[in-house]
Parts: sequence; structure tokens; C-alpha cells
Amino acid sequence: MQTMPPFTTFPPGTIRQLRPSDLPRFREHLLRLDPESRRDRFNGVADDNYMASYAERCFAQGTTVIGYVEGGKVLGAAELHERPDLPEPTGEIAFSVERELQRMGVGRGLFERLIGNARGLGYTKLRVTTHPCNETMKALARRFDAALSFEDGETVGVIDLDPPVHDGRGFFVSPAERMFT
Repeated sequence: MQTMPPFTTFPPGTIRQLRPSDLPRFREHLLRLDPESRRDRFNGVADDNYMASYAERCFAQGTTVIGYVEGGKVLGAAELHERPDLPEPTGEIAFSVERELQRMGVGRGLFERLIGNARGLGYTKLRVTTHPCNETMKALARRFDAALSFEDGETVGVIDLDPPVHDGRGFFVSPAERMFT
């Protein structure tokens, strides 16, 4: 993973896993996305009905959703969808950050948290798919060592995850906990 400079103006919110009761806030976040951000997130046009039903499906299908929460609102989200159709334990990841918070480190913070969750769930690979013009997502994926390729008109990034570190008793040890051992 590439070292990134610290942001001096990181917003004051919290990055945390969203609970089932956060579904309305997640749905409202998706509905607030401007047309360009919707296109970047969904690789095309997505109307309000699609956005609302998508949020419902995420929570109903067990998707891990990490949110950037500020003032009681979800303003950014990272999703981890299981890909049981692939031979290795693989997660498909997706990100959305509201326009006013883009390029302030929120996406990077969501990405870091999502990678930790993916490791804890035993995933060995992560895939991210975006349209070829989404330079922001491609740059973010590269920062986390994604190998990018062009497939079927889309840019696909694959991140090989280091295996989780265990403490000798079979428990996963987070990177933060390793600092103190």
C-alpha cells in the first residue's frame, strides 16, 4: 500500500459500520448524490427508484456497508458485496462520497476501513469496477495497490489482500492491535 500524506482538513465525522437502523440514512445518502457521482458509482444513469431499491437490497442481502457519518447523516459509503461465484474468497467493493466531501480523505478512510473488514471476513481478493472515465476511483484503487485492467468496456481493479494475522489462538489481530504487540 502506498504511503499517503495526511489530510489537514479531514472532516469531523466518524467512519463506522452501518447498522440495520441506518438504512434510511444510507438511502438518503444515495438519493443526494449528484448526477455525475451517481454515474461514477453505478457506471451509468440511476434514477431515484433504483437508488432506493438498491439501498434496500444491500441491507437485505447482507452487504457490509461502512459509512462516513456526520451530523446524523451518512455522507459517504463503502460497500463490500460477497462474490460466491468466484473460486477465491472475493469481495466486490464500491464507494460513494457526496460531492462537497470528495478529495478530502473520506474515500481513503472508507477504503482503509473496508479492507480491514474484508480481511476479518477472510477475503483474499477485492474487485472494484468502474467506468473508464472515473479517474478519481482509479487513482484511489491504485493507492491500495489495485492491478487495473480494461474488461468489457469497464475498468476492473483487483486487490490481493495479505492474509489476516492471527494471535496464535486463532483470533484475527487488526493492524492497530499489532502496533501494541
